[in-house]
Amino acid sequence: MRTFAHRRGRGLLAALCSTAVVLALAVLPHTAQATQGADTAGAAAGSAQGAPERPAPGPDPDPALPAHTLTRADAPLDNPLKGFARFYQPGVDQNTGYPHSLTWSYFGLSEVMNDASDCGHYDWSVLDSALKETASYGNQAAIRFYIEYPYSSGSHPTNAIPPCFDGHVDNRTNAYWNTTSPDYDSAYLLDALKDFIAAFGARYDGDPRIGFIHMGLIGLWGEWHTWPYDTDTSSDSYPNYMPTDAHAAEIMRAYNSAFTHTKVEARYADLAGGAADSLPAIGYHDDSFCFREGSPLAGVTLPASMGGASYSQLQKALEHGVENRWITASMGGEVRPDIQGRAFANWPGGSGDVDNMKACLELEHTTWKINEGSANYSADDAGVAAAVRLMGYDLTVDDAYFHDTAQGSTKVGVRISNNGVAPFYYPWTVSLGLKDSTGKVVKTWDTTWDLRKVMPKKIRAFPDWGVGSDPTYLDYGYPRYFDATVDLSGVSTGDYQLVMKVKNPLEDTSSHAKKLRFANATQNADGWLGLGAMTVG
Repeated sequence: MRTFAHRRGRGLLAALCSTAVVLALAVLPHTAQATQGADTAGAAAGSAQGAPERPAPGPDPDPALPAHTLTRADAPLDNPLKGFARFYQPGVDQNTGYPHSLTWSYFGLSEVMNDASDCGHYDWSVLDSALKETASYGNQAAIRFYIEYPYSSGSHPTNAIPPCFDGHVDNRTNAYWNTTSPDYDSAYLLDALKDFIAAFGARYDGDPRIGFIHMGLIGLWGEWHTWPYDTDTSSDSYPNYMPTDAHAAEIMRAYNSAFTHTKVEARYADLAGGAADSLPAIGYHDDSFCFREGSPLAGVTLPASMGGASYSQLQKALEHGVENRWITASMGGEVRPDIQGRAFANWPGGSGDVDNMKACLELEHTTWKINEGSANYSADDAGVAAAVRLMGYDLTVDDAYFHDTAQGSTKVGVRISNNGVAPFYYPWTVSLGLKDSTGKVVKTWDTTWDLRKVMPKKIRAFPDWGVGSDPTYLDYGYPRYFDATVDLSGVSTGDYQLVMKVKNPLEDTSSHAKKLRFANATQNADGWLGLGAMTVG
């Protein structure tokens, strides 16, 4: 059996209470999501994509530049845009509990589309307020809009059907959840949602305060399921409240068009008849990450070849040939709330209803997960720390290349490796600088270096690829070399420390912005990484 409502109850109470996490449990069979789109999944599904082709290695280091080897060290646990996300609670300190840099929140569509006479009127104040507060703590937000929210969502409405739908969109009663479900096939609703998505993207695409967006809008909690009112009408007496695959695909394509910078995620690969198969910018969002259920136990994340259920997240990805989508799009979701308290207790494997956590992270190429239970983790827990550092990017500068003494124009290079499971997904600016003997930065130069090109050095092969026994790790990315010419004119003669920094765009508005820091011993808390001593002569 599958339980979904428990995590919504937790979301409700997390919004109301910062001292306890209470799970309101309700049982929901796996068919709630396993059967969404089942009527067309067979036709849409293809086969596993297989091992991806290695990217080009990039340029070699300039042989004229002396190499300076840097020492590796563990990266901090709250590096931006990766790791765990905690629930947003207005007015509550976001930086308590296990170190993290992401804050998760739902928003009701009716909070933005709040004009009964005009579906084209958008009041963004509720979102702006949350983003402003989240950024003030130095965090980025991960968000979702919904229309139906069983129970309640605390400070947000249970029924978030925009009032301008009245008289235009038919409503149905979901007696199981006691919610009102709009007709998702209504032309009026579809046009309104597509207009909303376009306005949403026009205002927020590329907003540095937002890290990730779940598509939301459709179904209970915006999770793209309406169980038991779903496509599985043959096994129960409930009618189907889900939109047709064609109409759901319209929503996916609207998001794909509206957001060309901010990362957007969908639930399963087979939703909307597999519409995201051909949309490489759409990532996936596993809301029951690394859980095992049923009798006998079967995983809901790992594929069938590793003991997963036929409806598991990665089985669907394999069937649609999108198991390598992480190369172009982010993989998010939520650690299944049932197991959050003990999900990493047996790291790197699992036990009981906790699946092999390391395999889940490596094969999904996980960047981030909602994990309210992480509030109770110890920062000294080695298993949790290893998992967080594996998630997303884990960047190390292996070597710096520069002349120990220089003047005028001189070239500086670095070679960067990625020991995580995914790339860094945003084009943040990388700068070089000089620090004087007091630690003051006296000169900086922006570069054109693109960290998104630094791909994971190794990837784990799916058993379905047939490339070896499990686990088999394949070489993938290369240590990436970058260089830039800097002008030392105007710099006083003397001894300096050559440094490098990746700028979090939140630094423009928040003094608390989390710094992207490298896994090196010379990484400083101020974001600047020491590359070595340079004398300007």
